[in-house]
Amino acid sequence: MFDDVEHHHPEPNLYFDTQFSREAAKLLPGEYYVTKEDMMLVTVLGSCVAACVRDKSLGIGGMNHFMLPDSGAEAGSPASESARYGVYAMEILLNELMKSGARRATLEAKVFGGGAVLSGLTQTNVGERNATFVLDYLRTEGISVAAQDLLDIYPRKVYFFPRSGQVIVRKLKSLHNDTIVQREITYRARLRSTRVEGDIELFN
Repeated sequence: MFDDVEHHHPEPNLYFDTQFSREAAKLLPGEYYVTKEDMMLVTVLGSCVAACVRDKSLGIGGMNHFMLPDSGAEAGSPASESARYGVYAMEILLNELMKSGARRATLEAKVFGGGAVLSGLTQTNVGERNATFVLDYLRTEGISVAAQDLLDIYPRKVYFFPRSGQVIVRKLKSLHNDTIVQREITYRARLRSTRVEGDIELFN
């Protein structure tokens, strides 16, 4: 099973952001967060992807941050072990949105990340596989993608404001990427040693 702290309702780093003058939650790899409040969700992405999903009429929204692990199966196959991690990350976010009162018919998504920033991961095209997965998943589920910023070679810092739907993306072109790279390598290693178990119940 996934680690409870990390993959069930997480306790991300909550803080007051002085730049934007509002409460904020910072997400690390494997985390997600859903809120009804007028706050900001922040994450830094390398080859991982984040889906920012909100009910555009109610302003309830959330964000996840995930990566598909290596898999010998075809990456696009729903039956592949790799794809199951992405499905889990997306379904648990949607599940929490529905439990918070969001309506599936009025959901929209904005998706980010999938950069080729980890030299050791470029051979497996992990960023590209993450980006392809999240777009395919949303299309299959009938959730419209209102904006996307995927692939490229730079890490991104993403600021999501669920109440308004605004997203600010900053390409981190001059930052030392050691912290981002190490965080994703550690996360990737952890994915290799865990299995997805159990079903996620969706509230339509």
